[in-house]
Amino acid sequence: MTHTPEPHPIAARRAAILEELADAAKAGGRAGADVTLVAVSKVQPEPRIEAALAAGQRVFGENRVQEAQARWSARRAQYPDLELRLVGPLQTNKAEDAVALFDVIETLDREKLARALLKAMEKTGRAPRLYVQVNTGEEPQKAGVAPKDVPAFVDAMRALMPQGIEGLMCIPPVEEPASLHFALLAKLARETGLSKLSMGMSADYALAARLGATSVRVGSGLFGEREG
Repeated sequence: MTHTPEPHPIAARRAAILEELADAAKAGGRAGADVTLVAVSKVQPEPRIEAALAAGQRVFGENRVQEAQARWSARRAQYPDLELRLVGPLQTNKAEDAVALFDVIETLDREKLARALLKAMEKTGRAPRLYVQVNTGEEPQKAGVAPKDVPAFVDAMRALMPQGIEGLMCIPPVEEPASLHFALLAKLARETGLSKLSMGMSADYALAARLGATSVRVGSGLFGEREG
């Protein structure tokens, strides 16, 4: 009798998360395939990244441009279907590096950054898809556009950026119910005619999927707790 090896813990967790996301999307009246799992790989050790790739994961989120360059630049040739998303704040002086590496930038939140990205796109010939980060909790320490300013900001970005804006992203305050912030982001997306919502992390991705997320950003829930 042949023994079937146990799947790698990351492969097993990925399968369970995808199943949860599919169930949650269906509970919200959508198809299971409507939600993309973004594996947030910041500061994860290489063996865990390799395990996720081996399990079929191809969409990854990174918080810092330099860390992402070191991790992914050489892997591009090996994995042509890789999709990299910047999910952390971006300084204008890193705009060119970000445009050269990432397929999606989820943290656009000010005109100065938009102009730096535009200049970088003209120079590199690449045009990453763009999300506007919304500070749904209006927290002073967090980046993002205030909810009341979102319609005008999205309009301005549509006029400025050749590829327009793909969606909205938020990181709810930890001490408030995430559902209120997910509902607010979904309402803002409807009001601005945007169909993509990046919301939900390891603690609440199923809830986010039920409330309309089209992508969820999962780090420790997929990879396990960070080492060190």
